[in-house]
Amino acid sequence: MATIGIFFGTDSGNTRRIAKEIATILGPELAAKPVNIRNATVDDLLSYDTLILGIPTYGEGQVPGLSTGAQAESWEEFLPTLKGSDFTGKKVAIYGLGNQKGYPDEFIDAVYYLYDEFDICGATLVGAWPTTGYTFKKSKAIIDDQFMGLALDQDNQKDLTTERINTWLRSLALA
Repeated sequence: MATIGIFFGTDSGNTRRIAKEIATILGPELAAKPVNIRNATVDDLLSYDTLILGIPTYGEGQVPGLSTGAQAESWEEFLPTLKGSDFTGKKVAIYGLGNQKGYPDEFIDAVYYLYDEFDICGATLVGAWPTTGYTFKKSKAIIDDQFMGLALDQDNQKDLTTERINTWLRSLALA
């Protein structure tokens, strides 16, 4: 049985494609089929020992959801349902999509909001990622000069995505 749950929020499909790539790399013995967060409950997330969560940053540093113009509910609507949940003993890794050239002042800011919510819920957050190799001005998703999760830019550095995913997954030591 898979011990890693992969959940993502998306409107354009880029975050879903990354989730599917991660699931393929990990294989079905480790990772369950990725699930859009709009189709998940807190109990669904709690049923896994490890979570890999994907989130794009919308507009000027926003979490995707109906108020940001998404066509369906997403992380914006899901995050409030976490209130009071206990993720103690759960390992959480986050990947975020952003556009470092189009939004250099908010690059992958949405990762911060996931990180913060799961930290409040007691999760063990893993998967910090170096900020080198990116060109942006600022990001809320940085602690100690590292991103709070894997940073991906499908608009400007798509050619680096697979290599970054593989390196990040190896660093998580999930197997």
